[in-house]
Amino acid sequence: MEFERKKLKQEQIASSYPIVVLLTMSGGFQDAYTYFVRGHVFANAQTGNIVLMASQIAQGHWRVALQYLVPLCFFLAGVFVVEQLQAYFHKKRKAHFRNVVLLFEAVLLGVSTLVPSEYNILANGMISFVCSMQVQAFRYVNDNAFASTMCIGNMRSGMECLSKYLRLKEDSYKQKALDYLRVILLFFSGACLGYLCSNWFGVYAIYVSCCLLMMAYIVVVQQAK
Repeated sequence: MEFERKKLKQEQIASSYPIVVLLTMSGGFQDAYTYFVRGHVFANAQTGNIVLMASQIAQGHWRVALQYLVPLCFFLAGVFVVEQLQAYFHKKRKAHFRNVVLLFEAVLLGVSTLVPSEYNILANGMISFVCSMQVQAFRYVNDNAFASTMCIGNMRSGMECLSKYLRLKEDSYKQKALDYLRVILLFFSGACLGYLCSNWFGVYAIYVSCCLLMMAYIVVVQQAK
């Protein structure tokens, strides 16, 4: 019973608006950073990476295609690791696996700054791993499914809710549509900040994303007490 209570509280904290703000801005920041600093590769938008990889393979540029394949594989690995972590913590009847995820994300992003530019392929893989851990561990805002590291799903869900509100006139759909709009604007703001910081600080700009994740970690820990 105590475990279920703690688990429910952790899930409520993970979907709270302060956490969503920090994670979504961090998600937009990471995509801008890898694109503008680490060789025009997306950390989160794996669909874009697949298209770019396919175009390189079609031209016979197999080696160039690897720079898109590696982050894609790391992204898949991150989802797998978080799912395994969640199962492990559930088995041990502990509810704070998201704390571990946030802390690991921040540390791994910090370590990625040590990777020189000639090894961008590794740095992008590490950041994609972080992104996938985040999108797998934090999937709700105010009990609505959302993604903190990409926009396409949020755009679809937001327009669906807006359409239902205009048709049914139920305020709950209006609130959901506004929630999704806020998330999209937060991602946009994070991407703008990522572009500016990338120009100012180069590879070290990712420390801003580390700070956002550490702030989220502190909020989760404090609210869980």
